[in-house]
Amino acid sequence: MAKPSTLPKALTGIQGLDEITQGGLPRGRPTLICGSAGCGKTLLAMEFLIRGATEYGEPGVFMPFEENAEELAQNVRSLGFDLGKLIKQKKLLIDFVKVERNEIEETGDYDLEGLFIRLNAAIESIGAKRVVLDTIETLFSGLQNEGILRAELRRLFRWLKDKGVTAVITGERGEGKLTRRGLEEYVSDCVILLDHRVTEQVSTRRMRIVKYRGTTHGTNEYPFLIDEDGFSVLPITSLGLKHQVSNERVSSGVERLDTMLGGKGYYRGSTILVSGTAGTGKTSIAAHFVRAACERGERSLYFTFEESPGQMIRNMRSIGVDLGKYVKKDLLQIHSSRATFYGLEMHLAMIHKLVQQKKPDVVVLDPVGALMHAGTERDANAMLIRLIDFLKLNQITAMLLNLTTAGESLEHSDVDISSIVDSWLLLRDIEIGGERNRAMYVLKSRGMRHSNQLREYLITDQGLDLLDVYVGPEGVLTGSARISLEARERAAALAIQQEAEGRERDRQRKREALEARILAMRKEFEIEEVERAVVASQEVTRLEGLQQNRRTMALSRQADEGNGIARTNKKRGSR
Repeated sequence: MAKPSTLPKALTGIQGLDEITQGGLPRGRPTLICGSAGCGKTLLAMEFLIRGATEYGEPGVFMPFEENAEELAQNVRSLGFDLGKLIKQKKLLIDFVKVERNEIEETGDYDLEGLFIRLNAAIESIGAKRVVLDTIETLFSGLQNEGILRAELRRLFRWLKDKGVTAVITGERGEGKLTRRGLEEYVSDCVILLDHRVTEQVSTRRMRIVKYRGTTHGTNEYPFLIDEDGFSVLPITSLGLKHQVSNERVSSGVERLDTMLGGKGYYRGSTILVSGTAGTGKTSIAAHFVRAACERGERSLYFTFEESPGQMIRNMRSIGVDLGKYVKKDLLQIHSSRATFYGLEMHLAMIHKLVQQKKPDVVVLDPVGALMHAGTERDANAMLIRLIDFLKLNQITAMLLNLTTAGESLEHSDVDISSIVDSWLLLRDIEIGGERNRAMYVLKSRGMRHSNQLREYLITDQGLDLLDVYVGPEGVLTGSARISLEARERAAALAIQQEAEGRERDRQRKREALEARILAMRKEFEIEEVERAVVASQEVTRLEGLQQNRRTMALSRQADEGNGIARTNKKRGSR
């Protein structure tokens, strides 16, 4: 099978528009840009010409029917475009055609030949590749015959195609139709609808490609922003779940919280939800997270919808987190605006643009629930899903703070994004003993082992300090109740220790007394042994003395030797 050919396209240079059109507007064909007053048709067409002349080397002709060159130059000067310079360089030509309604009468044949001659001369003079006609209704304002109008429109569009220029024609939106006549959209190869709607006093600009012949394109509504840099379109709804993931871990800025998160913190590029009631310290946790990122030399964007930058810097300084020095180093930018100042899509466009400009590593939204004031809950949910997808695609670690209301389920977020975030820290107040204390636990953290323990934490002038929460027979105790119970437990433990030490002392005394008795008995026995030896020695001496006395007496009695009597007596008797 033959490979299908690609329709030639002309890049617009407008951020986001080339993406949703998959390469720009159809080259050499007319494109209709329609919309109500104030939606930005003329600015979009002008930027298409200017980007082509400055970035792609394609000079352009702008033929207005309502504003002259000086008025156009003043209008686009606020966007940073210098038309005078481009005109001098012959990169741009503005040919104002004045059409008066009262000078047009529908008599005879209606012929655009004069317009073709004038337009052709302008194109040839600078070698234009791009042409803008603004607006088409003015050119045909005096015609009522639909047949003639359709024929002349076809003739105009055919002439532009034959000329080989990439043309943009602007048109005003009609009642129930894309244009007032309802004909231009049928003869255009590409139709882009701009919409500036106001819902509940909140305005939103959106773009939709109604048709694009010969090619695929994004068909959703896309928010767009008009600011000092021109147009920027957000093709967020076209993003799929194709973002890369990282195994790198980044610190939360609180050491013991990192320990609860597997010892290393969050995954880079993940989305963290921090929810809790008012006063639980959500902003303080975000401030620690941002400070840790800045200390690593990473850039951070902090979007706050309730505090000014100065107020936030002052408040965080009171807990030992000085964000001001990171702002001065251009590592941190705090963007503050009321949620009701823009519509949801404009918030999305603004965040998208700042992220593209600053290339941050960390983004914080505080609080995301405030965005519900800029639209419905469903729209806020859709906007945040698109934003999370966009941040993940760019490997940006995002922290979203969400205020929960007392009395409702804490394991619930106002904007229902809990299922798509990667980590969820739940902060809560525990009221006991007449006081409220803060506690935290990790409700979920995908891809890592994390603590399931409830932790009490204190917000001090040195930052966050996580404590171990007492859990016992009386339930979860925090604050003074925990301190009181811990004191009682310490006293009870001390009493038990002292009792054990007393028993040990008694046992030691008994041991010592027993050993003393044993020693005394041993001494007594030794004395008796000595006395026994003395007595025995005395008895031997006495016996020896008795024997000696007996012998002496025997000698004195002259007893024989056998009886111990001296033999001398016998001898005397024999004589």
